[in-house]
Amino acid sequence: MTLDSSRRAALRDLKLRTLVRDHLGRGVSPVMTNTSSFGRGAAFVDDGVAWVLIEDQPERSLGAALAWMRKQDGAAELAIIAEASSGILARRAELFTTPILVLHAIDRVLVPAVPDGYPPIVALDDRHEAFRALIEQGGAEAVEEHGVLMGEVRGLEVCRVVTDPATGEVHLEVGIGAHDREAFALLHGARPTVEALAEVAATVAAHRRPGADPHPLNRLGAERFLRWQSMQSPERLGVRSVRPAPPPVVRTNLKDPVPCVALGERADGSSVVFVYSTGIDLDLVPFAVDAQAMLDRHADLVLVVPARDASPITRGVAGLAKVPISMLEWD
Repeated sequence: MTLDSSRRAALRDLKLRTLVRDHLGRGVSPVMTNTSSFGRGAAFVDDGVAWVLIEDQPERSLGAALAWMRKQDGAAELAIIAEASSGILARRAELFTTPILVLHAIDRVLVPAVPDGYPPIVALDDRHEAFRALIEQGGAEAVEEHGVLMGEVRGLEVCRVVTDPATGEVHLEVGIGAHDREAFALLHGARPTVEALAEVAATVAAHRRPGADPHPLNRLGAERFLRWQSMQSPERLGVRSVRPAPPPVVRTNLKDPVPCVALGERADGSSVVFVYSTGIDLDLVPFAVDAQAMLDRHADLVLVVPARDASPITRGVAGLAKVPISMLEWD
């Protein structure tokens, strides 16, 4: 580590020790402490409890904390400290067999975190729904998530229906992400929307195909491309149909890789929650059990990942969940 990163790790370690000592009202005797082994904060084991301070992306770090705990001898329980997103962590902690305590840090005081509820069901505005046909005419697939209607091409968002906050006017913006949509409007504002969308859709489709050369247009949303592929061949998942489903947290941007979700139906009518990911995502399992709990607690839960990403770490964390989880390797 560099000097700056070493100093930061030492400060995090000191912060964790101080918080735990004050919370327990006694000194702590860590069995092992190595902040570099938990890069999102600091961690140590004391009296059978793995104490983990999460400072980077806390809402996406429960899996990393569980993976770290599994490697520590003598750690039977997990205690997580976070200053943000503790409600999401507490909600997901309830879905594991491992005893997990989530504490919210307010200065130097730790209080039990209160589990967040799931995002409310938001009905699609009728004025937005009216743009569904336009999206499909432009060569994109209409996808709805948490009350937002967007158009995707092989899993990549290329347009979105928005309401102008100043005028209340509803219109379809073309582009990949908010900044691209704004730039596209400035450059091509007078161009017919369907024509502009069709050109963007054709460009994106050319790059988002199996075996295509690496390109920014196929690096973005790789997990959603995987979902799109499965929708074309649902029999590979052992179901007769697959349709997109909303995630347990609202997606905030297109840049950061985040798992995506789909609902499948078998021939006998039973349901399956599929959760897709690419790369080694340590938080895949907490995200997946959260999605199943939100959508259908009685459905089977299946992780869909490229064969190269079927990590033993993911399987290990999956074994800690209260519900059975299977993994399907897509190749």
